[in-house]
Amino acid sequence: MVSLIIGHKGSGKTKKLIEAVNAARESSNGNVICIEKGNKLAHDIKYTVRLVSADEYKIAGYDAYYGLLAGMCAGDADITDILSDSTLKIGGEIGDEFLEFFKKVAALSEATGTKFTFTISADEEELPAALFDFCEKA
Repeated sequence: MVSLIIGHKGSGKTKKLIEAVNAARESSNGNVICIEKGNKLAHDIKYTVRLVSADEYKIAGYDAYYGLLAGMCAGDADITDILSDSTLKIGGEIGDEFLEFFKKVAALSEATGTKFTFTISADEEELPAALFDFCEKA
């Protein structure tokens, strides 16, 4: 399952993500990962959640972003949830690569059973309608 927390800047997406990360940690019998751009969430999420900075690993663009996610799933079969903040800052603009990224993540979720949640700084009307064929609004 791929869930999207959608809204313009300042609409509370990161706060919702933090709540979702901590709720996932409470309900998960496996590992929970949170990906962010920079290092701003360290004091807001539970210490048992693996916090990954995309900047630290030089992740930029949707291909690298997908590679990070797939590599995490390949390296740890016990991951139940991967939640990510600042999707557009890490991956790039909304366009063909954006849609292809989410198609691949949906297939990865199906193959591994991992739940993915992403924040997207845009209004729902700005997103391709086809995105909601395989992603749901959180």
